[in-house]
Amino acid sequence: MEAGSERRLAACHCRAVQFEVQLTDGLRTIRRCSCSYCRMRGAIAVSAPLDGLTFLAGEDKLSLYQFNTKAAKHFFCSICGIYTHHQRRSDPTQFGINVSCLEGVSPFDFPEVIVNDGVNHPSDMPSAPRVAGVLRFSEN
Repeated sequence: MEAGSERRLAACHCRAVQFEVQLTDGLRTIRRCSCSYCRMRGAIAVSAPLDGLTFLAGEDKLSLYQFNTKAAKHFFCSICGIYTHHQRRSDPTQFGINVSCLEGVSPFDFPEVIVNDGVNHPSDMPSAPRVAGVLRFSEN
């Protein structure tokens, strides 16, 4: 495992799906995506290797959603509907993990989150991945 990796406990809202995840580089890989699905889902994700996810309960409660190229695999709890993780289209050797599922982490813990251009996905374009913008959170 890479330097900077860390193990975290995670679960969906109803806790039917529980897992432990070995993050690739802690919370430093935070990102959002501007593709049609991610825009509606609104989650912030961090990276984990495919072998970094261990289910503790409820793997059988996961449902799979795929669209368009069907390269990415989006998983969510079939009971509460919370997106837990996805196998990335831009790097199929990694999962994107919903930070809101991580124990003790909130999406509002991050003052800035890079939003990747998923509308013009790097797998469809000859150029390098682009940044669509930055999501900022500030307290009143």
